[in-house]
Amino acid sequence: MSAEPGSSAAPIRSMTGYALVRKKTSAGELAITLKTVNHRGLDLHFHGGGELARFENALRAVLKQNILRGHVEIRISLARDASAAAAAYNRDLVARYVALFREARDEFGLAAEPDLNAAFTLPGVFDAAREPTPVDAAFEAEIVAALSECVAELNAYREREGAELVAQLETEISSIEQQSRAIAAIRSQAAQALYQRLRERLLELLADSELSQSRLAEEAALLADKSDVQEELTRLEVHAQELRRIFESGGEVGKRLDFLLQEMNRETNTILSKTSGAGEIGLTITNLALTVKANIERIREQALNLE
Repeated sequence: MSAEPGSSAAPIRSMTGYALVRKKTSAGELAITLKTVNHRGLDLHFHGGGELARFENALRAVLKQNILRGHVEIRISLARDASAAAAAYNRDLVARYVALFREARDEFGLAAEPDLNAAFTLPGVFDAAREPTPVDAAFEAEIVAALSECVAELNAYREREGAELVAQLETEISSIEQQSRAIAAIRSQAAQALYQRLRERLLELLADSELSQSRLAEEAALLADKSDVQEELTRLEVHAQELRRIFESGGEVGKRLDFLLQEMNRETNTILSKTSGAGEIGLTITNLALTVKANIERIREQALNLE
């Protein structure tokens, strides 16, 4: 079901996917996870630190360029470099401590020097230093690059799943074609059975009529012809070929499949209604048509998860 070599068909993607990227940046380690599930449109939900909210518009633009549909959860975290923060201290606070210590020593005539270890235990000496420097506008390029990498991994994941789904759907399409050919092979027998039944029914209804036997036969033949399913089988075959064409063309297929599957289901229902009174042959056609309906339903269920 894949496109021919050298073709420009876009890959078919599942709407279910997951990707995680961790990158070292100028502000610390950046982690981005993307998770997608089925949705009618593109539904983006961001989860991350408030300091990264300023980059959301740029990140949305990247996602909209690369994801067409689906509910997307974007989780972003930035872990700051703890060792760099610990190497700094509040110099002004330590300076005030030293000055006050020496002032008290001189006032009371004591022989002592300030204790740096004691100074570093004072509240606030390291607390202020632990506050990270806010990320600036220049960080946008780094976070956008990381997200782009994560989206690429996500789409690769979704394309693998999409290829597996299409392979399964090809089996369903082949089954529809097989059942349709089986119905076509016994269609004429069903038409004859319907003709006989309709002729007998007309004879019962028109027992006292002066209608000739030839006219009865003609009316029965007309009614039987209206119950023929050749047109429905032809359209079902054309629709199956269109299904293959959609998959081969690739890209966003989910919405295109919906209408086509409705039409295929309608043709199958017509086949069932037309052959319901054709006796044993009609039962055989009913079983074949019900198999087709099951194939269509399985395609419909899987198509819901295709972008």
